Amino acid sequence: MALTLKDLKVKLFTDGADKAQIVEMAKNAWIAGFTTNPSLLKKAGVRDYEAYARDLVAAVPDRHISFEVFSDDIPEMVAQARVIANWGPNVYVKLPVSTTRGEFLFDAVRALSADGVKINMTAIFTAAQVEGAVEALAGGAPACVSVFAGRLADLGIDYGSLTKDAVQRARRTPNVEVIWASTREVFNVIEADRMGCHIITAPTEVLKRLPALGTKTGDQLSLDAVKAFREDALSAGLALDLKGHH
Repeated sequence: MALTLKDLKVKLFTDGADKAQIVEMAKNAWIAGFTTNPSLLKKAGVRDYEAYARDLVAAVPDRHISFEVFSDDIPEMVAQARVIANWGPNVYVKLPVSTTRGEFLFDAVRALSADGVKINMTAIFTAAQVEGAVEALAGGAPACVSVFAGRLADLGIDYGSLTKDAVQRARRTPNVEVIWASTREVFNVIEADRMGCHIITAPTEVLKRLPALGTKTGDQLSLDAVKAFREDALSAGLALDLKGHH
């Protein structure tokens, strides 16, 4: 039997920074949280980061919301993290696994987490990064580790074993959850659920298709496709002259 939305154990987060979209998605009880990043902020045209963020926290005060630091200097990233953490009790601070020079943030994150800062460690692509992140966050404040499964898939890299390893490690640490990130398609939600991921964050266009889960069989989908091709052929006015062709 096909899964339906209510069968999913994985928590569903919306990935995006458009306020109207976030408020709209927050109307769904099955959306458990929200994630943003500097690329999404740029896309949403955000100018005043703090005013924008505080406005969002007020709009969704009862659910996880992630905001990322943007410095590339570790002490400054730590200072930014402390500021962002003050925006609300439901705020998680996103810190990348490293600086642009490849300096890892594990020590910085360990100290912040021990201080009670909720962290979402992001841009994680390797088993060693997963291990370092879970180790650094274990025993501290509630935390997340974001594995960028979709971006690995885009390059033909098998993300399955990495994600399963992350889930296994996090399940041994009560305060750390795994987020399946860079979601590309509805089936990723099913995969994340099967693998035991705690959370998947996805664009609204993927999430909006989830209520349809389990509503159609292969036979129904086949007829739908055939009917659509037929309707489009008629509306396009396609014609072939069959006279003289035997």
